[in-house]
Amino acid sequence: MNNEFQYNGGKKYYERFDAYSRFLHILVIISFLTLAITGMVIKFSDSSVFQTLSDIMGGYEVTGALHRFAAVITFTYFFLHIGYLIRKRRKRKSSFKEMLTGESSIVPNKNDWYEFKATMKWFLGKGPRPVYGRWTYWEKFDYFAVFWGVAIIGSSGLILWFPEFFTQLGIPGEMINIATIIHSDEALLATGFIFTIHFFNTHFRPDKFPMDTVIFTGKVELEELKEDRAREFELIETDERYKERVSNVAPSTFLIRAAKIFGFTALTIGILIIILILYSMIFVYQ
Repeated sequence: MNNEFQYNGGKKYYERFDAYSRFLHILVIISFLTLAITGMVIKFSDSSVFQTLSDIMGGYEVTGALHRFAAVITFTYFFLHIGYLIRKRRKRKSSFKEMLTGESSIVPNKNDWYEFKATMKWFLGKGPRPVYGRWTYWEKFDYFAVFWGVAIIGSSGLILWFPEFFTQLGIPGEMINIATIIHSDEALLATGFIFTIHFFNTHFRPDKFPMDTVIFTGKVELEELKEDRAREFELIETDERYKERVSNVAPSTFLIRAAKIFGFTALTIGILIIILILYSMIFVYQ
């Protein structure tokens, strides 16, 4: 390790996520959990389990209102994030090429394919652990899945929310039925992916189990970063913009405790939803 980042009597921490990004991610979690619960209650309305869950929440009228409210939050954080990206680019005065192809770019590139193959070999004990950078291939996939979800699930949801408005614009009536199928099935796919694949990649991997709290605390120990994301660590040594994120200020005990409580609550809800979905699809849903 570069001498500049030696411990000097205490641990060093690197801020991977600023406060604004963490706030937006909390909005993502709250809105998605709400959409998943209320959406599955509606989709599996023939299931007694989901009927009971609807009664607990106040009935289907309340369920529908909560679903639409969570949708508003979804569109809100989406556009807030777009504005954040624009401000960030202007502040850094970075080019579009750097945003698209730079080492810290979240846009997929051919190196992600190599990392994917290397990761599969590592899982099977056939090769060494890949050297990851700022963003891994699965994080990039998750990131752009949100754009896909807002575009497909969000647009179809708006058609179902305001059918009269869209039919007056000239959309054929059969599109309402098509939007229903798209919205329902894509939402089921998104829910299943987030509460299984995403949970595993983010929290249930052996090196992060039982939870990676960095998205809530924003900070990670420098030694852990060097081992987990060596290429991002190299950016700290060569780029002042990354170097200035290093400090000896650790996340507070309160923040870590709050992150674990909130995170484990979200994980538990997600896993329970998956169990209920599997039960309903196997024994109830036709």
